[in-house]
Amino acid sequence: MADNDARAETEIRRQRLGRITFRAWRRGFREADLVLGPFMEREGKGLSDADLDSLEALLAEDNDHELYAWIIETQATPAEHDTPLMARLRTFMRGHVAAAVAEGAG
Repeated sequence: MADNDARAETEIRRQRLGRITFRAWRRGFREADLVLGPFMEREGKGLSDADLDSLEALLAEDNDHELYAWIIETQATPAEHDTPLMARLRTFMRGHVAAAVAEGAG
């Protein structure tokens, strides 16, 4: 019985990660896609449930330009999104952009 419960929880988490990854890649604003999509692909499996909750709340925001501005810190991040996950996203973004530039992007 416990084995079935563990498998069900694993499947629920896998589906949740899949939904979040899909939404991260399809924001409607390419710059946000290019940060959030790779973030989920590289970091998603290691995120805690609390981090996933924060990310889902962030992805529920309608204004992708504002969301991206919060990530790149050109606009103040609202308190409800100024979370450890946002700090992790920013760290990832800086490394991701640096790697892309090193490969010749930009």
